[in-house]
Amino acid sequence: MAPYWASLSGGFVSFFLARLFEISTYFLLAKGIDLVASQLADGPNAMWHVGVLDADLGLGTIVIWMTLFVLGRFFAWSHARRAMRRVSIAISYDLRQKVYAVVQRQGPRFFSRMGVGDIMTRAIQDIALVQKLFSMGMIQLVVIVYAPLFGMTAMMIKSPSLTMLIFPFLPAVFVYAWRMARRMAESSREVQQGLSDLTSHTQENLSGIRTVQAMAQEQNEIARFWRTNDDYAKAFYEQSRLSSWMSAVKPYIAHVAQLGIICYGGHLVMIGEMTIGDLVFFLTCLNMLLQPIRMAGFFITTVQRAVVGTERLYEIFDAVPEIVDAPSGATPALIRGDFKLQGLTFSYPGTDAPTLKDINLHVHAGESVGIVGRIGSGKSTLLKQLTRMLDTPRGTVLLDGHDVCDYSLISLRGQVAQVLQDPFLFGEPLRQNISYDDTARQMTEVWDSADAAALRDTIEDLPHQMETLVGERGVTLSGGQKQRATLARGLIRDAPVLILDDCFSSVDTATEEHILGRLKSMRNSRTTILVSHRVSTLRHCDRIVVLEDGAVAEVGSHEELLRAGGIYAALERAQAPGAANGGNLVPSPA
Repeated sequence: MAPYWASLSGGFVSFFLARLFEISTYFLLAKGIDLVASQLADGPNAMWHVGVLDADLGLGTIVIWMTLFVLGRFFAWSHARRAMRRVSIAISYDLRQKVYAVVQRQGPRFFSRMGVGDIMTRAIQDIALVQKLFSMGMIQLVVIVYAPLFGMTAMMIKSPSLTMLIFPFLPAVFVYAWRMARRMAESSREVQQGLSDLTSHTQENLSGIRTVQAMAQEQNEIARFWRTNDDYAKAFYEQSRLSSWMSAVKPYIAHVAQLGIICYGGHLVMIGEMTIGDLVFFLTCLNMLLQPIRMAGFFITTVQRAVVGTERLYEIFDAVPEIVDAPSGATPALIRGDFKLQGLTFSYPGTDAPTLKDINLHVHAGESVGIVGRIGSGKSTLLKQLTRMLDTPRGTVLLDGHDVCDYSLISLRGQVAQVLQDPFLFGEPLRQNISYDDTARQMTEVWDSADAAALRDTIEDLPHQMETLVGERGVTLSGGQKQRATLARGLIRDAPVLILDDCFSSVDTATEEHILGRLKSMRNSRTTILVSHRVSTLRHCDRIVVLEDGAVAEVGSHEELLRAGGIYAALERAQAPGAANGGNLVPSPA
């Protein structure tokens, strides 16, 4: 709210003026009724004549002032509502920006406890609840505050004894509202959690729709969704039931109060202690006073749902990023790509055994290094340490002689191009996917990177070539085509360091040879680190690192490792033509 205090203050002032104009209109209405009643005995003609010409407060004057007050209330109320709604839109805009910015900086631990569907619900539905609090709840709050302020003051001035009749009803309303508010808070929390579960279920199912269809599990998934949807519907029904009870009971309490006022006020008029106009004025003020009672149910519902939404948003806002971006300022602006790993040991949270164990390795600037090992040996984890995709232990990874933790994340990752194992593509044209880091790149650069990734023929066969939409996650492309598209996205950056995480697994050997040939000519003086299970890929590297159970087992060139007769040599024999296992798995050295 703080950045918008001026608009909020203006809105509250306008609401105050609107209520002042409203009570003034009621006052003039009462005066007009009394003026009409006082002239009835003299006949209609005399009434109109005296009313218009009365110098004190004639009927014509009353009509003119009432018209002005009604217009004043209209403009003040309209300005106030406009101010509140504009503030609510601005606040929801800020919250969405903040959620998105916070989520962008989170690591794997955050996403392991909070699913994508849950985050989407918080970023959309929970923020909508907060927006509703400011757009509608603020207006309801102003009514609840200003209406009793003006109404009760005017009623006490007119008739303190008549005003005292409504006091016994107020504690009952307060107790009832307080009890229902507690139940509403619990119900709102269940509704929001149910919506998160529903969104997460839907997002997960649609992301894996091909797996569902391939395994003929459509009916089972429909049944699972029915159960999740049913739980949400029940929670929402309970919240609606509580809200309906609140809205239904309070008006009856108000009607009882009105009945008492009419009976006792009518008696005062009959004995001459109150005029008809004063009774009408009292009843209009009573209606103003009772308006918050009628509105309280909606207000409590709005507040409690916004409270739950705010709590859920702060679970995101309060999440501390795993990777602390605290650059020292002493690192070079341009990196050369000289990595030195010294005693690197890393364990994932919640696991006992370390994934990486005492890794000592020196990757020289301009060198090409291949990494190989069995599944689970720590290859991808090692690569993520180089760009701090995981929380790299300080002092264990040096880049150009500086601790990698001393680099800013944007500088580090901006100069280390990383092609991940999962070939993810956005639901955008292929050109924008390849030039993702800079969509203003020239088309010649885009085509050059596509050529290097052996993607030109594929693109030329597409209906709109570079402007072809590839669908969400690249669903319209094959696995090999997606891998080559993400490779082109990495190559176009021409970064000092290129990291390739097993990005040739879905590419045939002939295409792989073409890509590796182009890769070698493009990056002969730049650092390249690649993970692969294929000897045909690794043999092009200057050095090869073999990982076994998270530790470095072998290091050397292709020829050196073959002569050593260890794990790498066993892998080469397994992948030789006619090998029994086809080289799909790295065998044990035994």
